[in-house]
Amino acid sequence: MSLAHLLVRHARATPQRAAVFHGAALHATYGEWAARSAGLAARLREAGLVAGDRVLVFMHNHPRYLEVLWAAWWAGLVVVPVNAKLHAREVEWIIENARIRWGFVSSDVAPEPLAGLERQIDVTSGEADAWFAPVPDMNTVPVTERAAGDVAWLFYTSGTTGRPKGVMLTHRNLMTMGLTYFVDVDAVAPDDAIVYAAPMSHGAGLYAIPHLMAGARHVVPASGGVDPAELFALGRQVGPLSTFAAPTIVKRLVDHAEQAGLTPEDAARAFKTIVYGGAPMYVADIQRALRVMGPRFVQIYGQGETPMVATALSRGHLRDTAHSRYLERIASVGTAQTPVQVRVTDDNGRDLPTGEVGEVVVKGDTVMAGYWGNEAATASAIRDGWLFTGDVGCLDADGFLTLKDRSKDLIISGGSNIYPREVEEVLLTAPEVAEVAVVGAPDPEWGEVVVAFVVPAAGSAVTAESLDRHCLEQIARFKRPKRYVLVEQLPKNNYGKVLKTELRALLKA
Repeated sequence: MSLAHLLVRHARATPQRAAVFHGAALHATYGEWAARSAGLAARLREAGLVAGDRVLVFMHNHPRYLEVLWAAWWAGLVVVPVNAKLHAREVEWIIENARIRWGFVSSDVAPEPLAGLERQIDVTSGEADAWFAPVPDMNTVPVTERAAGDVAWLFYTSGTTGRPKGVMLTHRNLMTMGLTYFVDVDAVAPDDAIVYAAPMSHGAGLYAIPHLMAGARHVVPASGGVDPAELFALGRQVGPLSTFAAPTIVKRLVDHAEQAGLTPEDAARAFKTIVYGGAPMYVADIQRALRVMGPRFVQIYGQGETPMVATALSRGHLRDTAHSRYLERIASVGTAQTPVQVRVTDDNGRDLPTGEVGEVVVKGDTVMAGYWGNEAATASAIRDGWLFTGDVGCLDADGFLTLKDRSKDLIISGGSNIYPREVEEVLLTAPEVAEVAVVGAPDPEWGEVVVAFVVPAAGSAVTAESLDRHCLEQIARFKRPKRYVLVEQLPKNNYGKVLKTELRALLKA
């Protein structure tokens, strides 16, 4: 079993079908994509790389990202995709930890040689053209066969609480994830187009797999990133786009549509489906997104350790406003996706009754093989086949999972549990609040107290007193923040997640 066979299948059946675009310009047909990936795979073999070797991909979004991925799998190699915003020293630690031999980079993120690599190829350079030169006949380069349990994608976690861990995802994990997309997320037709605006080193890149399965089109924006005006224009040019986006990206798209005076019908001409996940989407934000852009949203919940697959909140659930528990449902992350089971457990791994809060655990064919070179961490995370996610939530009687927070973000004040997301949801309903993040600060009397970092809405005159009144109208007094810190922006990583570790460090300082 190899992911490379997905590309071979379409290249043989429909070689002239448009496959990869750079902006609105055609970069490669399926036949050309396969010929280039096969050529690169052959040259990597000739250079001495063997099945199972790791290959670094440290670059911004680029059409050649896709060619590198499938060339690596064609040659039986393991892809190590790395966040383009990491510092060179952080990348060099990953190179050493994963014992990576070769790397593909773009000069904007790696202008200098990275220590530890035998060879570093800048995909944007003229030198790279020879590596990506197509072979006359892809059938002369056989795919290196791999077992279903062999590692295909080695994903390093963000490492916000220490060194990152390498998540080993197998060909079976990623095949299952791809097939699940059609059942639980969205149907895909050959004329559909997915746009890679969020980093391809993460969930956006993984969604290349189901769209390749369907023989759809793959679009990399000319900017290589998130420019809402560019994306709306691109969607109108090449056809309605599908994409994966963190909630912060969704907010930028909605802001643009609202400021440009676009109707939901206008949005439908640019976007088919926007899958969101990777960070909390608050009720007020998804309601506004649906109002401005219409029913083009689907939510997924997963982790690097079970990529893109744990639960899904469907387009149908998001537009079913007549349901008696509609607001509860859109505050959830949906129900278990088809190939997995989802439970909520206590500290001893025992199931909790409906409505009780505990740790979310997941089991199924998308759960990782383990952490690279870290048996202790693997044994802690996977027990009896169940992935202990570290996320805290509860299940309702209909199987909808509502996340509260990461277990490490739970605030215990005066012996009472306080979930930051619950406080954030309330503060976001205040018109003078644009963004908010809630953390716990050490306190000698209470153990911890609630602190809210607030980004004021443009032109608003927000005060601690007005925010306090707003909270007291909606939640218990003990849950309200004891301090409000007004900031211009919240610190976020490359995927749009708020870095609460940095906020806690600010409080300590």
